[in-house]
Amino acid sequence: MPPRAADFQTVDFWVFDLDNTLYPPSSGLFTQIDERMRAFVRARFGVDDEEARAIQKGYYRTYGTTLNGLMSEHGVDPHEFLGFVHDIDVSALAPDPKLAQGIAALPGRKVVFTNGSSAHAERITRQLGLAQSFDGVMDIFALKFRPKPHVEAYDELFDHFAAEPRRAAMFEDLPRNLIPAHKLGVRTVLVTGDHPWRHEGPPAPPDYADFVHHETDDLPSFLRDLTFENAT
Repeated sequence: MPPRAADFQTVDFWVFDLDNTLYPPSSGLFTQIDERMRAFVRARFGVDDEEARAIQKGYYRTYGTTLNGLMSEHGVDPHEFLGFVHDIDVSALAPDPKLAQGIAALPGRKVVFTNGSSAHAERITRQLGLAQSFDGVMDIFALKFRPKPHVEAYDELFDHFAAEPRRAAMFEDLPRNLIPAHKLGVRTVLVTGDHPWRHEGPPAPPDYADFVHHETDDLPSFLRDLTFENAT
């Protein structure tokens, strides 16, 4: 058995980030979300695009999400904000049968863990042909607006699903979001991709070898190589 596959033989709880993880950054979906966040800020505060970007990214760095900053500083309604920023064109995403097959072959439960909304997660997974692939979604509402990488978000995830971190694996495109998972004993997989958001949020160590156990730029192929018997 390949060493990589052997590392996952005791895993029965599989945690997947959503944006830029289940689909590639090249799809442009998160670029749309980023632009709509900026448009929301422009309209709310009557500022130009440059100032809107400064506000948006400043809150992202300070609070972990632009939404948390807007809620904390200005009392913005999260339903209004997320409804606006997730109103995007998802037609660039095509069903991914290889990814669906790879997820289906994993033994145990599979969940989406996102700083976005469950409505957004359901829309994206449906577009990807993954509507039946997951046993649940842990979104920003369920997290009580304590986003990744706050440790409380991970505690909420494992408490909600009554899952054991040391029997879990997590797939994520932002290295900083894998730090708390690693500390809890989760097997961590960094899904790489060329996008600027990795460098715009709360800081993470530039050398992530200590908390990223595996790395891939092809999630379906990575999952395909984890061969299991009697998967459920």
